[in-house]
Amino acid sequence: MSDDRDLTTALRDVADAHQTPPPVPGTEIRRRAARRRRRRHAALAGTAAAVVAAVVLGLTTVLGGGPEQRPAAAASDTTPSTLPAATVDLSRRLLTIAGRELPVSSGTAQHPTPTGLMTVTAKFPTKTMDSAALGLGGGYDLTLPWVVELRTADGRTNYVVALTYDEQAPGKLDVTHGWIGLRTADAKWLYAKVKPGMVLSVG
Repeated sequence: MSDDRDLTTALRDVADAHQTPPPVPGTEIRRRAARRRRRRHAALAGTAAAVVAAVVLGLTTVLGGGPEQRPAAAASDTTPSTLPAATVDLSRRLLTIAGRELPVSSGTAQHPTPTGLMTVTAKFPTKTMDSAALGLGGGYDLTLPWVVELRTADGRTNYVVALTYDEQAPGKLDVTHGWIGLRTADAKWLYAKVKPGMVLSVG
C-alpha cells in the first residue's frame, strides 16, 4: 500500500516539474482579450458605416440629388433671346430687318402704335379684319394677306399687315389704328422672313 502512495507522489512530482508556466500574467491576458474585443467592435462599426454610406450614395445617384448634379440644360440655355430681329422706327416710317428697310405706315395721333419690344406669335396668309379696327368705318369685314401677329410687352395684340387698300401710305402717311402697315410686296417678303418667337423693337 505504501508503494502505491509513493508511486502517486512520484507521478505528481514529475507532472509538476514539466508544467509550462503561462508566458504572461493573467491580468495581461485579460487586458489583451479586452483590446481584441474593442478592435472587433470598431471594425464592425466601420463596415456598417461604409455600407450605409454606399446605400446613401446609390440612392442619391438614382434619385438625381446631390450638389454636383446639373440639369442637362440650364434655364439660360433654353430661353429665347430678347435681342430684336427687326426694328421699327416710327419717326422715319421704316422697318429694318436683315439689312433691308421697308417703308411703314403706323397709327394715327388718335390711335398710336404701341412702342417697345413685340414678339411674333403667329402668321396668317390671309386674315379677316373688322373694318372699324382698320380705321375704315364699321359695318363690314376686310380680308388682308400676309398678316403677322405680335404680342406687346403688356400682353396686347398688334399686327403687321399689308395695306392693300392704301398702297401709297407706307413711308408717307400714318393711317392705321395702331397696326404696322406695309406695301403688299414688302408684307409678303416679311411674312416669309419672320417666325414665331422673333422680337421686333418698335419706337
